[in-house]
Amino acid sequence: MKFRTTLILLAVLIILLAVVILVEHRSTAVQQKKEKEEKLTDFKASEVEKFSLKSESGLIVIKRDEKGNWQIVEPLEAEADDYEASSLVENFASLKIDKVVEKQPSDLSIYEIPKKEVKLWVKGQSEPITIQIGMENPLDNTLYAKRADQPQLVLLPSYLRSSLDKKLFDLRKKDVLKFETKGVQTIELKSKENFWKIKREKDDWFFISPVEALAAKSQIDNLLDSLSRLRAKDFLAEEKDAQKIREFGLDQPEFTVNLSLPESQELVFWLTRKDNKVIATNSLSRKIIEVDSQIITDLNKSFSDLREKKVAVFNSWEATSIKLKKEKQEIVARKEKVKEKGREQEKWWLIAADGKKEPADESKVESALRKLEYLEAAEFIDQPTNLADFGLDPPRLEITITIKPADKEEKEVVLLTGPENAEKHQVVIKNKELKYLVRVDSSFLKELPEKFEDWKLVENKK
Repeated sequence: MKFRTTLILLAVLIILLAVVILVEHRSTAVQQKKEKEEKLTDFKASEVEKFSLKSESGLIVIKRDEKGNWQIVEPLEAEADDYEASSLVENFASLKIDKVVEKQPSDLSIYEIPKKEVKLWVKGQSEPITIQIGMENPLDNTLYAKRADQPQLVLLPSYLRSSLDKKLFDLRKKDVLKFETKGVQTIELKSKENFWKIKREKDDWFFISPVEALAAKSQIDNLLDSLSRLRAKDFLAEEKDAQKIREFGLDQPEFTVNLSLPESQELVFWLTRKDNKVIATNSLSRKIIEVDSQIITDLNKSFSDLREKKVAVFNSWEATSIKLKKEKQEIVARKEKVKEKGREQEKWWLIAADGKKEPADESKVESALRKLEYLEAAEFIDQPTNLADFGLDPPRLEITITIKPADKEEKEVVLLTGPENAEKHQVVIKNKELKYLVRVDSSFLKELPEKFEDWKLVENKK
């Protein structure tokens, strides 16, 4: 009896489970059908191999190349802006209908269909999906539209208007003069006003001409970035031949920038101003374009503008030691890691001649380092013939700063300081790495200790 009851209960359970599965399946199927009916298109953007946009301004056809990049094939052959092309396709993939206006419209012309037309060739489909667009709905700016292979007239979201209004220029790749800045080894600029040449040495830039000097790294990097990021405001010539070069004044350019790249490659930029336009091209591009005028401001900077003004380029927080050598006296402060209350910290210590150490007044050490970090030249003395003439042979003071940047090799900055000109409040300094001297304001000397005890930590006694 019990066994028979168990079988009956099991059968009832199976039937109930089957009913639940059936209901859920039907519910899911209904939901999927409803969602499908609410969509005008149902495909992934990545499946689109080609699309076209037809509007009052003409027909534009864009397709993917073998690498998956977008290329314009009509009305001309050119690289497309990958972001703009992909955004347009994304907007028409899995496109939801705002509202069905008519299931069987009798006269599409009253809705101005087809005012615009988008065709999308989806992978695996023999025919393109064609979406015909008409006028705006004056009530909410939605768009009247119809899919060519479906009878219903629908309203589509207003955000599509930005894609439908794209012109050929909008869909073109603008940065046609782009290059990789990290590979540039030398830069040479020629203009009516300026001539200079610099070379890269590890992380720094050094002038070769007009004199050997350290360049301001941030400014040189910014100039390279500006050249690399030049974007077309207009395409003036698709193919630069001798006639076009003369026509746009590039046969006698206002600026010539020559970049040397790895493996003896060379990249040359030519820029000029004509008819209130800044016109540019380079040796790797076939096109002549109009660019933003800001680049002229960057290129007009002279050797003195681009020269590094700092006596030594370093970050004070990366300093691990500082040594001051004056006559027979040496004062050494070193940063070391210590554990206090279970936590590891960095502290400054004064190191005596016998190796003994005692706590340093960290505020004084770090203040001196910051003064040295931001010390700038008031005047440059290029190609000095005799260091003794400036009180640097021997120097009055030698400052050695050890720097340990993150993920880089440790290095030393050595500054040789001459006697102070008390009347002018100036002192001459030589950075041992550089061939020239600098004259600076001498106020930084007040931050430096005269004797070992000046940097000792004096604890407050209550």
